[in-house]
Amino acid sequence: MQTIRAAVVGVGHLGKEHARILAGIPGVQLVGVVDPNPDQAKAIADKHATQPFTDFRQLLDKVDAVSIAAPTIHHARIAKEFLARGIHALVEKPLTPTVAEADMLVDLAAKHRSVFQVGHIERFNPAFEELERRPLQPKLIRAQRIGPFTGRSTDIGVVLDLMIHDLDLLLALVKSPVASVEALGMTVFGGHEDIANARLRFENGCVADLTASRASPTIARTMQLWGPEGFADVDFAKRTVTLVQPSESVRSNGLDPTKLDKESRTKLRDELFTKHLEMTTVDGQAKDQLTAELSHFADCIRDGSTPRVSGADGRDTVAVAQRILHAIRDHAWNGLGAGPQGAHNLPLPRGPLFQSRAEAA
Repeated sequence: MQTIRAAVVGVGHLGKEHARILAGIPGVQLVGVVDPNPDQAKAIADKHATQPFTDFRQLLDKVDAVSIAAPTIHHARIAKEFLARGIHALVEKPLTPTVAEADMLVDLAAKHRSVFQVGHIERFNPAFEELERRPLQPKLIRAQRIGPFTGRSTDIGVVLDLMIHDLDLLLALVKSPVASVEALGMTVFGGHEDIANARLRFENGCVADLTASRASPTIARTMQLWGPEGFADVDFAKRTVTLVQPSESVRSNGLDPTKLDKESRTKLRDELFTKHLEMTTVDGQAKDQLTAELSHFADCIRDGSTPRVSGADGRDTVAVAQRILHAIRDHAWNGLGAGPQGAHNLPLPRGPLFQSRAEAA
């Protein structure tokens, strides 16, 4: 087996895990790690018996593959140097902040025949893999990805930081172009949007409602999907999928509660999820998603196959994210174009939320 000489650019919170995993994959030699902070680069390099660098260009003639986990705003600048030399690249999500940059990278990878993968790690979540195996035609989807502020990814807002995960999953599941986008968002910390909601309508009739927040006291990473086959409730954190389908009797004969007497309706209520609607929960495998993602990258390099999440997939997801960001920017909070618009320019507050209107008066 030919050894793949690999490097990691950006070894902060996530990149250091890329370095750890790549150093342990059979047939992969971690020849260096890059970080603008020399102390961080040396600390991670020392852990994995490799070389530290502060400039990624020092590795351009030393590697066959690179994993890029730098801040999003630097992805295009770094990745293009590797792809232009035929070096295989995995770029963390989101691929780039703009569609133009993403297109440039996709074209470079195709021209130089580089394996080009985007780090949408939820595609490797066992719960999502289980969902993909089911014959569900999603027609109504609701996704929530919320949590507290982490202090990371401050170069982008919550759409490119968190919602991007669910956008990628939606495009993989629905397999239809997005026909229209409605969205709104708010900034909490004074930079990019920190809370966002979007409604997507697909050309095949599917409707998806997505909520993302990095200003929530609770944590949730869930998705609910309804289709003619039944219902699926996915918990990405717990790696579980709960499936609900009509029983054979209901599928064959239907069930109309309006034709039942009071006693029968009570019985229906008590037996709904045992006799009439069948339910099961599938627990995902206890596997590490990042290890699966990076191992897949190495396998694609060896056999020349297309990654599960290709550069084109990453570009398409960025394109939908940009449509959402434009809709957030143009959202009129009072319904009039002349009033407050966008994530930063909200209507004036009526007063402290903890104080009643009567107390404020």
